[in-house]
Amino acid sequence: MESERPTRMIPQVPLGREPHHIRQRIEALEYVLERSFTVPGWGRKFGVDALAGLVPIAGDIITGALSAYLVWEARNLGLPKWKLARMAMNVGIDSTLGMVPIVGDAFDFFYRSNSRNLRIVKSHLDKHHPAARIIEG
Repeated sequence: MESERPTRMIPQVPLGREPHHIRQRIEALEYVLERSFTVPGWGRKFGVDALAGLVPIAGDIITGALSAYLVWEARNLGLPKWKLARMAMNVGIDSTLGMVPIVGDAFDFFYRSNSRNLRIVKSHLDKHHPAARIIEG
């Protein structure tokens, strides 16, 4: 009798263009960049954005590009230009101040531009695409 091989748990991130697929991609990216790790004993969550900020210049450029992708996805959803500008400003502040040695690392730990941008996208989707809401049970 053959035993079944265990399968790897790979999160399924949809690739479609529907609003609910874009929402899932943005939520997954925000989770990885902002909340994927927890500080033991404190309970404060942080992500790859704060870790990559420890690598001078290159880390902030890479995470800035990933954050810009989030804004690009929001553009594909049809967000108004003023919301896109606000999101771009969040990314710009995070990327610019994150490049400052030591102070920028602390700033990356506390200022969550991707979480702010996710809230902007969610409010737009909830208003204009209510079927894109994901009910977690």
